[in-house]
Amino acid sequence: MASVARPITTLQYSGLKIGIVLAITLLGILFALPNMLSEKTRSILPEWLAPMQLGLDLQGGSYLLLEVDLVSVANEQLVNLEETVRGALREKRLGYRNLRSTDAEVFVTIPDQTETSAARSAIRDEVPEMEIESLSNGRFRITIPDKVRSAQASAAVTQSLEIIRRRIDEFGTSEPSIQRQGSDRIIVELPGVGDPERVKDLIGQTAKLNFHLLEPGAVGTNPRDLPPGTMLVPDSETPEITHVVRRRVEVSGERLTDAQPSFGQDGRPIVSFRFDTVGGRKFGQTTQNNVGQRLAIVLDNSVISAPVINSPIIGGSGMIEGQFTLEGVQDLALLLRAGALPAPLNFLEERTIGPSLGADSIIAGEFASILGVILVGLFMPIAYFSFGIFAVIALTANIGLLIGVLSFVGATLTLPGIAGIVLTLGMAVDANVLIYERMRDEFKSGRTLMNSLGSGFQAAFTTILDANITGLIAGVLLFFLGSGPVQGFAVTLTIGIATSMFSALMITRMLVWLWFTYAKPQNLPI
Repeated sequence: MASVARPITTLQYSGLKIGIVLAITLLGILFALPNMLSEKTRSILPEWLAPMQLGLDLQGGSYLLLEVDLVSVANEQLVNLEETVRGALREKRLGYRNLRSTDAEVFVTIPDQTETSAARSAIRDEVPEMEIESLSNGRFRITIPDKVRSAQASAAVTQSLEIIRRRIDEFGTSEPSIQRQGSDRIIVELPGVGDPERVKDLIGQTAKLNFHLLEPGAVGTNPRDLPPGTMLVPDSETPEITHVVRRRVEVSGERLTDAQPSFGQDGRPIVSFRFDTVGGRKFGQTTQNNVGQRLAIVLDNSVISAPVINSPIIGGSGMIEGQFTLEGVQDLALLLRAGALPAPLNFLEERTIGPSLGADSIIAGEFASILGVILVGLFMPIAYFSFGIFAVIALTANIGLLIGVLSFVGATLTLPGIAGIVLTLGMAVDANVLIYERMRDEFKSGRTLMNSLGSGFQAAFTTILDANITGLIAGVLLFFLGSGPVQGFAVTLTIGIATSMFSALMITRMLVWLWFTYAKPQNLPI
């Protein structure tokens, strides 16, 4: 018995499916709408309806290339190791001499040969990751392994990046781009910032705050004449004046939980701060045990204040007084809230891009996009008649969806991003061409109109899916492996692939189904 060909039902659209497609399309156009409105009109819209942000190449702004000073990181490692060894030996009441550091090593001599084993154990307990080698005559060499140095250097760059991000966020710059480049460099892009000097000051200042005790009665300007465990620190206001400060950090600035600009009783600007629980307890113990002594507040290796401890300060809060301006205390409070950089930053490159260049790029991008839509809009109806009009409608919806999704996710539009949008327009039309050509082939082979329409979508789906998955993989790889403008292109390409598939396979199919249902044609009009 001959089998009867059954019509392919993949073309059919239920009322529910039509409603879903229309709802998604209208929602995308809604989110795209703020990009077409003036700034005054956008101000009355709710916050969740926001336009795309323009990147540095379109809006203008500042570009900074920073390098983390890893030499300072290594030097600080040595200083910390030397102080840790000194503290470990003092805690165990073990005699030592000739404690010094050089390169990546710390040397110390234990005069009493009977204490060498105890000294080795005391050091090992404090720095288990270090290499400890016994030399002759009670000498020890403590070496920082390459693995530890590399790990701390990498951590310093990562920490620097996050602190820069927090500082810029506190400063209020809109849509900054902060990313790592190589092993020790950081790229900062600040759209809309034409004069980056204040931002540079905020980024570049290490803002490392620590509380030290001054050595009672000690004066001097020669480091060789200093008591053991002390150092010379210049005064922030008068660098010619130096203070003899104990190396030991009584309370670290890392224990700060908040810092705010305020005013003292005399009306001068000050910074009020608050510690966490551990920092508050240490600060209280330090002030309680050292009443009458001076407590040095050291910021970036300069003493900004050295008040006398008149009474214990309990409660975990205090204030920093000095010769500050109002802007100075605001910036200092911002830096302390964001945290200290683990190492100084070197500015390797700085570029300021004017908004006129960005305006020219926007005009060129708009012209290219509009010209592309017009040419496609003319070509498709000529080549495919009414089906070409369906393709143009789907293409228009695709543009609205693409811009709507970019606005919804808060993407930043760059010049390569505009190129990605133009590229996706061609990809969307290409999918329609594949579908229509397959319909034409099926109808010419003698199949019914219903079967030809359904087969066109069904057979072309695999080809469209394979092509778009390939592009999607490329877009994802560009996003994760690229940087800056390349990522902007990857974002628009990836989102554009998704919206172009939706417009070709859902919107176009819906329009063809409505045409077939209500026009009741007998022939394929292509």
